Amino acid sequence: MNLYGKHLLCTQDWSVEELEAVLGLAKKMKANRYSSKFTSLLQYKSFLMFFYNPSVRTRQSFEAAATELGGHAQFLEPKGMRLKTSKSAGETNEDAAKVMSRYGAGIGIRILEDKVSRYGEGHTLLKEYCEFGTMPVISMAHDKFHPCQGLADVQGAREHLGDLRGKKILVVWGHGALARSWCSVQESILINSRLGMDVTVAHPEGYDLDPEVIKLAKQNCKKNGTKFEITNDPYEGYRNAHIVYSRNWMSPKAYQNGEFKKPEEVEKALKYPEWITDTKKMKLTKNALYTHPMPVDRGHEVTDEVCSGPRSIIYDVAENRLHAQKAIMALTMSRYDYVPEE
Repeated sequence: MNLYGKHLLCTQDWSVEELEAVLGLAKKMKANRYSSKFTSLLQYKSFLMFFYNPSVRTRQSFEAAATELGGHAQFLEPKGMRLKTSKSAGETNEDAAKVMSRYGAGIGIRILEDKVSRYGEGHTLLKEYCEFGTMPVISMAHDKFHPCQGLADVQGAREHLGDLRGKKILVVWGHGALARSWCSVQESILINSRLGMDVTVAHPEGYDLDPEVIKLAKQNCKKNGTKFEITNDPYEGYRNAHIVYSRNWMSPKAYQNGEFKKPEEVEKALKYPEWITDTKKMKLTKNALYTHPMPVDRGHEVTDEVCSGPRSIIYDVAENRLHAQKAIMALTMSRYDYVPEE
């Protein structure tokens, strides 16, 4: 399967067959990391990495991915450009996208909660780059979705559990001091509901996710004949879970008058200490794997005992960011045609 030139803002936008092509190629690339089959797929090509927000895994994994495919990753920040904003004159997204397309074979954009004035603004920016540019746009995490994380999550879970169809994932809110965006958890809900898992979302009252995303996840589960549930109980969702995915996320009231109210969000979130993933709760599961997209707010979202325990796969998933992203880049930025193995 060849996906040359295709954008990736959310896994929901791709067919299941296309997602399976990425996962299949990522598995193959992980098993044959430096094979000559892959090391020149992006030879002489540049991948532009546009970071509104910093990262650890994202920058390192994308740079390594580009290098291992024979290409080059170029680091960009808004402060290094003269871009138009609501408060200053400068180059429009249209002009920037059209110019960048003359230089790069693809662009990744990372823009999260504190760099936008309202939920969805980051998604709109990525869509403008898709509209005006001529190169594939890959979300490196934005305020709505994180497709690379979702694919790495699935790859890691399959390595430990095999076929995930019919198994249950719990996506659970964790109290913490980071006031995170919804991107990773919404991506997890969408991709796992597409791939045949039962999905339970657990959070305190007042921490609802995007209703449109919840609607899509319910439709995905209905199509697959699986369950989608939401609970406001800090224990109930753990029962019979095969995977526990904990994460702190902001409330729908995080933006007020065009401003992200992080201090208020943190203060509010820390009032729910019972919403921590610990050994007691994990004992309610079916010996579940524990996962988290990182960085982990240890002692708040999850205890060290669980996070560093034998059922934790957080580092496997972090590694798989590299392999999943290599597969995405190979399929969208080169004319590599992946044929699934029988």
